Amino acid sequence: MKSNSAARLKFEILKDKQRQLRAGFPENFGLRVHRSISWIGRAEAEANDPAAAFLFLWIAFNAAYADERDVRGEREAFAWFFGMLRDLDKDSRIYDAVWTRFPGPIRLFLENRFVFGPFWSHQNGIDGYDDWEQRFNAARRAFHGALMTRDTANILSMLFDRLYVLRNQLVHGGATWNSSTNRNQLRDGADILGFIIPIMIDIMMDNSNEDWGRPFYPVVEN
Repeated sequence: MKSNSAARLKFEILKDKQRQLRAGFPENFGLRVHRSISWIGRAEAEANDPAAAFLFLWIAFNAAYADERDVRGEREAFAWFFGMLRDLDKDSRIYDAVWTRFPGPIRLFLENRFVFGPFWSHQNGIDGYDDWEQRFNAARRAFHGALMTRDTANILSMLFDRLYVLRNQLVHGGATWNSSTNRNQLRDGADILGFIIPIMIDIMMDNSNEDWGRPFYPVVEN
């Protein structure tokens, strides 16, 4: 069952598909998808609070990709997951979402130093980041190069690297709720995640027999 990539995949559409296919899902995969879809549904209830929607969508993303066997760093884990999706996304649905749906917001993310990790490392006085501006410009060039070559995995890695900085600002108390300072970033971030993550889950359900790893905190019977 294929879904229309031009339309935003809502919770109910994903849930209906999961109900139809779940009998054939491997146990670990079924748990992973069930959890992720539940958080997508929770995020949809926060249309007026982009910070809450962003955080709930990030939980959905974590549920989709995190592997308890993984000893790699966050970026390496992202790269593995995005590489899997790239290879399985035969219709280039994720690339099309990035290129046709969000070119403006994504460009703003890439041109915004406040969601660039090395900028904050420099601001915090960490050695080795005096060249953050050169890194910033190089990252922008790399992103545009990835767009030209349709390198979906690399595009997602760079985009989620910026979104991860925004996630850290929220989770680690580096932002004020409902502040005007980063509200546009949170709105755009939640919109991007809310469109792309359901597509990721949809692709995963079409490829449930791939090795998606073991989810954190499996259900343990008393």
